[in-house]
Amino acid sequence: MGADQTFLEGALIYLAAAVVAVPLFKRLGLGAVLGYLVAGMAIGPSGFGLIGGVDATLQFSEFGVVLLMFLIGLELNPSKLWKLRKPIFGLGSAQVLLSILVLSMAALMLDVPLVVALGAATALAMSSTPVALQSLEEKGLSGSMVGRLSFSTLLFQDIAVIPLLALLPLMGVDAAAEGGGFMGALRVIGVLVLIIVGGQFLLRPVFRFIADTRLREVFTAFSLLLVIGTGLLMQQVGISMALGTFLAGVLLAESEYRHELELNIEPFKGLLLGLFFIAVGMSVDLSLLVSSPLAIIGAVLGLITLKGVVLYGLGGFAGLVRQDRMLFALLLAQGGEFAFVLIALLKNQALISVEAAAFLIVVATFSMLVTPVLLMINDKFLQPRLTSSSALESDIEHNENHVIIAGYGRFGQIVGRLLSSLKIPVTVIDHDPNQIEMLRRFGFKVFYGDVTRLELLEAAGISKAKLLILALGDGEMLMDAAQMVKEHYPDLPILARAANRGDMNRLKEVGVNDARREMFASSLEIGELALKQLGYSAHQAHKTALKFRGYDEKMLEASAQFRDDEKLLINYAKQSRIHLEDLMSADQEELSKREEGW
Repeated sequence: MGADQTFLEGALIYLAAAVVAVPLFKRLGLGAVLGYLVAGMAIGPSGFGLIGGVDATLQFSEFGVVLLMFLIGLELNPSKLWKLRKPIFGLGSAQVLLSILVLSMAALMLDVPLVVALGAATALAMSSTPVALQSLEEKGLSGSMVGRLSFSTLLFQDIAVIPLLALLPLMGVDAAAEGGGFMGALRVIGVLVLIIVGGQFLLRPVFRFIADTRLREVFTAFSLLLVIGTGLLMQQVGISMALGTFLAGVLLAESEYRHELELNIEPFKGLLLGLFFIAVGMSVDLSLLVSSPLAIIGAVLGLITLKGVVLYGLGGFAGLVRQDRMLFALLLAQGGEFAFVLIALLKNQALISVEAAAFLIVVATFSMLVTPVLLMINDKFLQPRLTSSSALESDIEHNENHVIIAGYGRFGQIVGRLLSSLKIPVTVIDHDPNQIEMLRRFGFKVFYGDVTRLELLEAAGISKAKLLILALGDGEMLMDAAQMVKEHYPDLPILARAANRGDMNRLKEVGVNDARREMFASSLEIGELALKQLGYSAHQAHKTALKFRGYDEKMLEASAQFRDDEKLLINYAKQSRIHLEDLMSADQEELSKREEGW
């Protein structure tokens, strides 16, 4: 029933398999990804044989990965991407290089030839972007620290594929047969410049023209045209479509049309990602599993174990504690979709045999298949032991009318000590394990956790809390936590620590109006002491500082309207500085007239 199927018959089988398998696996707690993979195995050539043409389906469905990367790019403007540069190039490069080294050494110990060992290790060092990101999204951890580190590592892998595609053929005998050389590099640079310039200057007028038609379907069509066109353009110069569309998304992250793009593309992304997982399941050659079960099971377990050890160790260097390191390792320990591309290249270059290529593809696919199962085991059995959640719940379950302080560094400690001195019950959450151990030695009850995880806050008794104090030093985590709490507990009062004026405005946007800049009050006190040293009386110095504070807060509120336009913000800052000087001069004259001393 494969070759003679019509398009609608094939679509019916795909949809029926997904509708039956995915809700069942979700109900069993195994996740949607595993449901899609098993559905693909059931309808594929090695299963009931309901669908043929696996390669065509896989190639088409990879567009779901492209859409996923485009949507991620829309969430990351250039400034956010710049903040992730260290985990992308530091953690990401370490993961790829160490994984290749460890996997190569393991293969050499099994008497695999050096070239084959290096090629296979390079292919299997890559992880699956859709499996990892979809799992993070299902768990609500995309914005957490482990989510950001996972994404950074995956993004570097996408970047690393470009030079790997160029270097792997050099290992073969026909290395010089092809290659772009200098002209190839120029083509890549030219396309990147075209996308950057076009994204900055050409797309907004085009979007405005399309939006003026007020036809939703035309806007949707143009959105898909943009993604497909960018992806194909990048592919023509040897760059992965996913990386190219990610870059296009980043360039549009600050566009006024970003939200409309997300709404239009999200349904296609979800359907095509599901189809991608089904196609991966269909590509599993179960006959190999029947003929060589021990070899495949051993290779899959070896791959996940070796990559997992590398990732677990790197997670420790990145600042993750045990439970998050375990999650980080399991999320990225599998082979990925780029393994199929690299293995095909190795086969075409005669670096590995056809049989070895088929074996590696089955290993990569089965490693993707078992990842949701391992994540389920981690959630149900490993995480409770690692986090000692039962002890946490027993300590805080009776807290009512308490105050939750998230972040117990130098800022949070002062607030906590004040409240504790008045016998106000306090529940403290911090994500720095070293800080936790130090505070526990001093007799404090502090609990580890990522405050951006709603289930942790609910376990900490947020439904019975009188107040939440966000004393976090990480600006992104602060905003994510504030927005999440406002969405789920809109009536809970929130006090927040802000690093700067920008954070103050962003907090107000998500509904947190009671925030204080972390160094503003102490800096103002130093300013007041400076005035006294410069000859001002105590009364005049104090009044001057109070006046400055009032004017500064008004100007801060007024500057919020220019936050997204740097040029207007700079002009406003210059004008307000002159205006502030005039106001303060007038106040000084008035104070001098009425100065009576204290």
